[in-house]
Amino acid sequence: MGEIKVSPDYNWFRSTVPLKKIIVDDDDSKIWSLYDAGPRSIRCPLIFLPPVSGTADVFFQQILALTGWGYRVIAEMSRLQGPEAVAGRDNVGAQSLQYPVYWDHLEFCDGFRKLLDHLQLDKVHLFGASLGGFLAQKFAEYTHKSPRVHSLILCNAFSDTSIFNQTWTANSFWLMPSFMLKKIVLGNFSSGPVDPMMADAIDFMVDRLESLGQSELASRLTLNCQNSYVEPHKIRDIPVTIVDVFDQSALSTEAKEEMYKLYPNARRAHLKTGGNFPYLCRSAEVNLYVQIHLLQFHGTKYAAIDPSVVSAEELEVQKGRLGLSQEEP
Repeated sequence: MGEIKVSPDYNWFRSTVPLKKIIVDDDDSKIWSLYDAGPRSIRCPLIFLPPVSGTADVFFQQILALTGWGYRVIAEMSRLQGPEAVAGRDNVGAQSLQYPVYWDHLEFCDGFRKLLDHLQLDKVHLFGASLGGFLAQKFAEYTHKSPRVHSLILCNAFSDTSIFNQTWTANSFWLMPSFMLKKIVLGNFSSGPVDPMMADAIDFMVDRLESLGQSELASRLTLNCQNSYVEPHKIRDIPVTIVDVFDQSALSTEAKEEMYKLYPNARRAHLKTGGNFPYLCRSAEVNLYVQIHLLQFHGTKYAAIDPSVVSAEELEVQKGRLGLSQEEP
């Protein structure tokens, strides 16, 4: 139990990659928390957006691997807390974030745009898992007239919140106690037999879920279930890779098929197993799919890496060793 939390890689990540906190809204209780690692010279980094139950550190294996190869990555999360929590130091490198407490998609998109302005990032690549994938699509849609999203990697993502059959309760989540909200989220976790790596991933995500406060969890569930859908005509020109799993996950087969229809030209990266959290339990495969997706931008101003760091030939060798399955449209 809790193998990931005590693993050398996770402890190394927590001890070497500092957490940065930023306020961009007039409400100074809305704080973006993010890990930013990799070369600051990269102006179009890859940003990771977590699922309902996740914090920015659920992508620690992507941050360690990708920055080790020379990518700039940001993983993010948001929290509602006092201004005294804001750090004044900058980080160097990859980015993983956690978003603040927002109650509707427009508010989230406006806050995320302000964050990119603060970080002086004109365009970014987004990797979104589950809710993070939906928000990534909504942000691309929100900024389609003045594009801020150069590409999308959508992992176990969805395009229409109605698939959860919770739109009628979305506006009441803010009233529910924390234990009830956590029970709703845990209901989507795998309950049957799984392999040890998937079991460790579930344990880690349960621990991350326990770290979220009532307002954070209620706002995320509201964003996850509030009646909304992606308008594909506004983002049809954005390169997309869809990462999904063939085993049990919170998404139905119908939801996955809808994503394929929405993005007929998307690359499809299939994992035989991985459940809801492949970035934790199948990190090597996910990391390689991310590299392959980003390879198409090498040599351009939208590269998330110095093109001289990793060659296409090296990626092909790695892909062959892992025997990964990736479909071109």
